[in-house]
Amino acid sequence: MNYHITHTTKYMYSEAVPVCHNLVHLAPRTLPNQVPDEFRLLIHPEPYSVSYGKDYFGNDVSYFSIYQTHRGLTVTATSDVAVSAAPEVVPDDTAPWEQVAAQLKTDRAVEVLDAYQYVFDSSSIQRFPELAEYVKPSFPAGRPILAGVIDLTARIYNDFTYDPRATTVHTPIREVFEQRHGVCQDFAHLQIGCLRSIGLAARYVSGYLRTEPPPGKPRLVGSDASHAWLAVYCGEAGWVGIDPTNNVLASTDHITIGWGREYNDVCPIQGIIIGGGEHRMSVEVDVVPPEVTS
Repeated sequence: MNYHITHTTKYMYSEAVPVCHNLVHLAPRTLPNQVPDEFRLLIHPEPYSVSYGKDYFGNDVSYFSIYQTHRGLTVTATSDVAVSAAPEVVPDDTAPWEQVAAQLKTDRAVEVLDAYQYVFDSSSIQRFPELAEYVKPSFPAGRPILAGVIDLTARIYNDFTYDPRATTVHTPIREVFEQRHGVCQDFAHLQIGCLRSIGLAARYVSGYLRTEPPPGKPRLVGSDASHAWLAVYCGEAGWVGIDPTNNVLASTDHITIGWGREYNDVCPIQGIIIGGGEHRMSVEVDVVPPEVTS
C-alpha cells in the first residue's frame, strides 16, 4: 500500500526567538516491509543549516538551526512510503515466554543483545510491583509469548479508556495505571512496562495510523495524528508489533517512523530555544490512503 503523509507543526512565541536548534524524527524508517520513496522537510523561517543522519537506534533524524529572530516556526514534513504485509506469525507457534526471558539473559548473539537493552527501565517507563501483578493472568507458565502478549493487549484495551484530556507527554505510567485513562503513547508505555516487569523486551514505536472517516463522511485533511504502539521480541519469531490502543497487531495500516526505549527517544520534534516566552503549538497530520494516491 502506498501512502503520502504530510505532517505540519507550528509554534507561535509570545517573545522573539533569536536562536533555535532542533532534532526531528519525521522520516519513515526503511524496513523489510516498508520502503520510503521520498522525504522532504520544509522549514520556515529558513534555517541556517540542515543535516541528516541516524540516531543510536538507527532511526533517520534531521537537525536544523535557525539564527534569525522569529516569532513563529513552521516545520512541514512530507513522505511517500510503500508498506507491505509482514510475514505472519502464528501466536501459538511462538516460544514459551519464560524461554524468551531466559534467552535474553544468557544468549550473546548480536540480535539478542540488541533486544536485551529493551528489558530495562527508562526515564518514562519505571516498573512498579502492581504492573507485575497486572500482567500475571496473561502469562501463565508455558504460554507462547505472542499468545500472552495478545491477551495482555486485549485486557489493556478493555480496562483502559482512550481520553486525550487525561494525560500529557509527561504523565508517568503509574498515574495512567491508576486512572485507567490515557492515549496511545500512554498505553504503549504501559504495556511496555508490563512486559519488562516479567523480563521481556519491548520497544516503543512511533509512526502513523491510516484512519477511516465515519460511514458517509468525507476524509478531513489534517485530521489524522501521530500514533504510537510497541514491538515485542518473540525469540526466533523476531519482533512483532502490536497496538494496544486499537487491540490489533501492527499491519499495513501502521507506518513506522522509528523506535526506541520510550517516547522521548523518538519525539517528532524536540530542541532548545533562546527567549520565546510562552508558546503555543499546533499539529496537523494527513495520511492519504491508497485509494486516494492511486
